[in-house]
Amino acid sequence: MDVLSSSPRLIVETPAKLNLFLEILAKREDGFHEIETLMTAISLYDRLSFSALAEGQTQLTTRWASGMEPQAVSRNGPRTASTHDPLPKESDNIVWKAVDRLRQRSGTNHGIAIDLVKRIPAAAGLGGASSDAAATLVAANRLWGLGWSREQLAEVAAELGSDIPFFLAERAAGAGMAVCRGRGEQIESLRGMPPLHFVVVKPQVGLSTPAVYQRCKPATNARHITPLIEALKRGRILASHFVNRLEQATEQISPIIEQLRFAFSQTNCLAHQMSGSGSSYFGICRSARQAGRLANRIRGLGFGQVFHAVTAPHAHRLEAAPQ
Repeated sequence: MDVLSSSPRLIVETPAKLNLFLEILAKREDGFHEIETLMTAISLYDRLSFSALAEGQTQLTTRWASGMEPQAVSRNGPRTASTHDPLPKESDNIVWKAVDRLRQRSGTNHGIAIDLVKRIPAAAGLGGASSDAAATLVAANRLWGLGWSREQLAEVAAELGSDIPFFLAERAAGAGMAVCRGRGEQIESLRGMPPLHFVVVKPQVGLSTPAVYQRCKPATNARHITPLIEALKRGRILASHFVNRLEQATEQISPIIEQLRFAFSQTNCLAHQMSGSGSSYFGICRSARQAGRLANRIRGLGFGQVFHAVTAPHAHRLEAAPQ
């Protein structure tokens, strides 16, 4: 990640993620689950703007990007004409919590103003909140002149959420993919991984991650991640290598995943499955052209939001704002 100049305002575009593989190995004593997952950053971005404030202050404004508001039913069911859950405000937002935790851990008293424009759907298994928190740690570290390493920031990140360290990891050239283990905080970035084209659907129902994990049972015969990684390196995509152990638990809560699986099975995409704890579902295509056609086809079925995305080579795109 490069900062282009020393402007007092920083702008960060921070990506969503997809889980190409997600195995649940065990329930941990701390209440989390031991997992092994292959995650990739994708070209669907939230945008955050950061600037310095007087000591000790935090200001956070949040809004959905234009065109994102009228989309889906809340995770809590029909509620208002707005179809996204209201964005968490101030201390309820993980971005605010990231600022507080970094301020406490570093012993600084710097202030910060943050403007967050959301494009990554919430309650979707796309990691938008985690990505925003990671971007906040990176930007505050730079803006406040702390000089912390990524390893130091990752320690703070792991205290805030299991997916956040993924978005802090250095990316190998070629693709933003990494194997994540433990509860997600142990990161192994991968080299030589190919770019992939995805069609991502965020249906009209959101799901609660804790509710999904509560229904999930660890694998009795765990699948191995190595065959998928080796096949991807050879440019081969075999549907049988893709796993998401949470899909079965999600189907107990909502029928939407089974409906999406059937819809994608009627297409010629290479592989398809749910991302994270849902409710987003994705298919992998041979080319941008095929992805564009498939996106139009799925969009016509009326499931909700549909995106054509590719693997993103960097954890964040960070630049200095114009003076």
